[in-house]
Amino acid sequence: MADLIVETSAGKVRGTTIHDIATFKGIPYGGPTGGRNRFRPPTKPEPWAGVRDALKYGPACPQPPEGMKRLRAIIGEAGREEESEDCLFLNVWTPAIADGRKRPVLFWCHGGGFSMGSGSAAFYRGTNLARRGDVVVVTVNHRLGPFGYLHLADLFGDDYAESGNVGMLDLVAALEWVRDNIEAFGGDPQNVTIFGESGGGAKVSVLMAMPSAAGLFRRVIVQSGPALRVATREKASERAERLLQALGISHANRGQLHEIPTQRIIEVNDAVNPNALGPWGPVVDGQILPQHPFDPQAPAISAQVPLIIGTNKDEATLFLLSDPQLSTLDEEGLRKRTQALLRESDAAERLLTAYARTYPDRTPAERYAALVSDAMMRINSIRLAERKAAQGAAPVYMYLFTWETPILDGKLKSCHALEIPFVFDNLEPARRFLGATAGLTPELQELAARMSGAWLAFARRGVPAAPDLPDWPPYTRERRATMIFDLHCRVEDDPGGELRRAWEGLPLRGMSE
Repeated sequence: MADLIVETSAGKVRGTTIHDIATFKGIPYGGPTGGRNRFRPPTKPEPWAGVRDALKYGPACPQPPEGMKRLRAIIGEAGREEESEDCLFLNVWTPAIADGRKRPVLFWCHGGGFSMGSGSAAFYRGTNLARRGDVVVVTVNHRLGPFGYLHLADLFGDDYAESGNVGMLDLVAALEWVRDNIEAFGGDPQNVTIFGESGGGAKVSVLMAMPSAAGLFRRVIVQSGPALRVATREKASERAERLLQALGISHANRGQLHEIPTQRIIEVNDAVNPNALGPWGPVVDGQILPQHPFDPQAPAISAQVPLIIGTNKDEATLFLLSDPQLSTLDEEGLRKRTQALLRESDAAERLLTAYARTYPDRTPAERYAALVSDAMMRINSIRLAERKAAQGAAPVYMYLFTWETPILDGKLKSCHALEIPFVFDNLEPARRFLGATAGLTPELQELAARMSGAWLAFARRGVPAAPDLPDWPPYTRERRATMIFDLHCRVEDDPGGELRRAWEGLPLRGMSE
């Protein structure tokens, strides 16, 4: 290992070389966000003298204590990260510094909805991706849950005009840091690709509609996280009011909002919103976010930005593991659940018929998992792709990840988040998740090479062409070409077309509505 020192706009940072990749962890891209700065837009990082060590990850935003426990148990990660309300830190992996090169930059937005997660998970290590593609990889922490998305503008006035979107403004600040500093780390500030999975994909979708983010990225990738719509001001005010009442905060004593201990906010939020993902997310406030990201149409400000978007075949299986009644679900139970999901009996019958015809040999539980997977991610991903392609200004590429993990007796199949280690070429820390504890097979390594290679080629040239990968045509309403990522990669036109047509005209909720 050798120390590496880079000068940023706030001061010098010291990184280290790990496996031939220069690694910098926990670099501040913004100032403190607690106390008087709570619920306010991010500020510039406070300058420091001398050289600051960038050798360990910065803290994550405080979040529900049980939120990531199940996923961590499945994928084999142990323990919790350090958490702090002051969480505006990012990490950089680069093949070299100060060599005069300008490499493509891949900027990762982490998953966990808008309430959980961090950029420091083992799956997100940028070492292998930086080495394979000669690129710079950036991951980032930002404000989550009520710290990032408590919309107070309509309750407490203009002093809190941006409060409902400060978590997204943190990401804009991180992208501005990349613009101003990444060249010193061997990156090209004019060639930034933003990508993310689940909540990270939703964040990428929202960034495409934010005027303050325009021009800060050149290409986008949305993995299992389409955000067509987010909360309205009315909905966001309702969720804020519920939390404020539980905290005992009114207009008269609103100044106490900046004095309440962080842990108290977390505890009250857990009580008010027992679902770990919670109700939190961006709001169409007319200023920071002028419109819903992709409803009724794609945002004009990012019309020229190429897009990769896709999902995993069995997204819902990960979330349905904790459903105790699922294993005994019968046809009548499937019907009731589908009707509850849609609140329209005619539409429910249409879907039930389509899924029974498409999957005649599957149990009611398996058909329900397929239906929920489509409702959660795939149908809105298709709608987002359609609206983006309709602009006719930049290509859209659609994929479907179908490789199935054998763990838990095959129950997870091609579940939510399974593609991440393949995208990052990071199979080793995911061995348990992949069922490869006895060793990684050449077939898995080849799939990782093809998928990460496509992402890297897209970041470099805007076309996802990789060695041993078939030609990947852009997505159009006429052909609907879709890359199938599996041990045998191939292109299919309109996979699951009957199911897609069955969903036409049916409303689906967005991730943060």
